[in-house]
Amino acid sequence: MKKIRILSIDGGGIRGILPGTILTYLEKKIQELSQNPDARIGEYFDFVAGTSTGGILGLILLCPDENKKYRFSASDALKLYLDQGDEIFDVTFSDKIKRGGGLFDERYSEKELENALKNYFGELRLSQSLKPCLITSYDIRNRKAHFFTSCDAKSDINDFYFKDVARSTSAAPTYFEPAHIYSIFGTPHTLIDGGVFANNPALCAYSECRKLNFKTELSDEKKPVKPSAKDMLMVSIGTGSVKTPYYFKEFKDAGLIKWVQPLIDIMMSGNSETVDYQLRKIYGTLPGKNSEDYYRIEPLLQNASSEMDKADLPNLKALHEDGLLSVQKFQSQLDEIAAKLVKHH
Repeated sequence: MKKIRILSIDGGGIRGILPGTILTYLEKKIQELSQNPDARIGEYFDFVAGTSTGGILGLILLCPDENKKYRFSASDALKLYLDQGDEIFDVTFSDKIKRGGGLFDERYSEKELENALKNYFGELRLSQSLKPCLITSYDIRNRKAHFFTSCDAKSDINDFYFKDVARSTSAAPTYFEPAHIYSIFGTPHTLIDGGVFANNPALCAYSECRKLNFKTELSDEKKPVKPSAKDMLMVSIGTGSVKTPYYFKEFKDAGLIKWVQPLIDIMMSGNSETVDYQLRKIYGTLPGKNSEDYYRIEPLLQNASSEMDKADLPNLKALHEDGLLSVQKFQSQLDEIAAKLVKHH
C-alpha cells in the first residue's frame, strides 16, 4: 500500500517566498530522482492544504492546463512573489495618510492582489483542482470556520473560482478588506484570512484526509481508504518563525491599539507551534519508521524582515536568500522527503 502524501503550507504574507524557495528545491530533487526533468511537485503530493499565502501557493501547484496536466512548477509559484510582491503590497504616500497606516482603513487596496490572482487562475474552478485540497478561511457573517475543499466542490453550492478562494484565504484583517465572493451556485460569502484560526493547516489536512477514499479520488488501487496517521506522509512547511519578545513593562498598561499587531503575531505563531506539537504527539505513538513520516520544515529568518507585508525589493531578495539558506539547513531532510515522495508515487 502506498502512503498518502500530504503537503501543508502556513500563512505569512510575503514570507511565502520562503516555502516557495524550499518547494522549488524539492521539485528539482524529485526531477533528479525520478529522472523526469518535466516532473511537477503537484504530481508528487496526493493532498494539499494551505492558509493565506500557503493557500495561494498550494492552488498554483494544483492548476491544470488545457490538457489537464500541471500548468505551473514550484518556481512559477515562487515567481508570483518575487515579481509581483512589491506591487501587491504597494501604497502611495497619500493613501498611507488617508488609511492611517491601517488604523482607519485597510493598509492596501485589494486591486493588485486580485489582478495577480486573475492572471494566474483565470476562470478555473475549485472542482477542477488536479488533486484533493483544503484551503482555510473564516466566515465573519456566520461566525464559523470555512474550509474550501475540492472534494465538496462537486456541487455548485460548494464550488468556487480559484481566484476567489485565494482572495478569501489571504484577506488578512487590517491588510486587505474582507473578500465578498459567490459560489458557482450564487451563494454570497464574506470571508477573511484563515490564519485567524488555522495559520498552520496541517491538522486540518490530517482530519480531512481521514474521511477520504483515496482509491476513488486518485483512481489508484494502491492508495488507502480513510487513511490513519500510519498511512500518511505529512510535509508541513512554515513561513519563518517569528520570535519578537514582548516585555511586561511595555504591555502592563497597553491598550487596544498597542495590542493589535502583537496579538496577530502571537496568534499566528502560537497556532503553528500548537499544531506542530499535536502532530508530533500523534506520529510519536506510531510503531517503527511510521513515526518518522511527519516533517515540519520551519525556514530561517536571518536577513529578511519578519513583517508579512514588507515587500520592497531589498526585502524580497533577503527573503529569497533566507529561503536558500533554509534549503542548506534542511537539505538532508528535504532529500529524504523527495525520496519518499518518489517511492510512494
